[in-house]
Amino acid sequence: MSTNALYTDLSGYYDLMCCDINYQQQSNSVARLHQILGNSGKQHLDLACGTGPHVRHFIDLGFHSSGLDINQPMLDIAMRRCPEAQFSLQNMTEFYVEQKLDLITCFLYSIHYSQGIEALKACIASVHNALNAGGLFCFNSVDKHKINNKALVRHSADFEDSQFVFESGWHYSGVGEMQALNLSIAKTQFNATQQWQDSHSMVATSFTELQALLAPYFDVQIFEHDYDRIIPWDLASGNALFVCTKRER
Repeated sequence: MSTNALYTDLSGYYDLMCCDINYQQQSNSVARLHQILGNSGKQHLDLACGTGPHVRHFIDLGFHSSGLDINQPMLDIAMRRCPEAQFSLQNMTEFYVEQKLDLITCFLYSIHYSQGIEALKACIASVHNALNAGGLFCFNSVDKHKINNKALVRHSADFEDSQFVFESGWHYSGVGEMQALNLSIAKTQFNATQQWQDSHSMVATSFTELQALLAPYFDVQIFEHDYDRIIPWDLASGNALFVCTKRER
């Protein structure tokens, strides 16, 4: 199955796959960070927005919110969820906006969808160009050196007379600039089980390398991956929230 085939074929199940994610909590936390460290403006864009749950919450928080993604079936669902928002089929590594923005978000580790370091650099430059003065770029990331290749996240859910089991896990070989997000979905209905397996190639960086890429464009602060509290990164954990305030070049 090709890199995005699973997401395309099962886009209708994406929200079910992510049903354990507290989108409201994440959105509220980043909105608070924007009040503290950003320019408090209300023009918002969500990169790799998927089916639009974060966009929905930012609209409810009073933002003029929009989203972009490379997957049209996802965007179709997002447009139904948020008919008042603007969505565009674009690659986040080279995107264009007509109006400058105050807040750009990229949740669920989607920053890693950049295909290599050069693409990640292009994404960072595109974000900087799209932001107003004092605008904020918020995203979460995983440090390639802290990845446990044996660790998996697993949850199950029932939907339309079927039971679904979802598994995901990072894998990094220890060398190079690419890592993988391995996904597995099992759907059981009437004692028959269908299975999908997919491996998404994603850019791998350490937090030190990522800070160096961001430094020419942003003042960077790193926080613990905790959407309940605003806590500085402990310098040890492998997941973190990057909060980047635009610096004029």
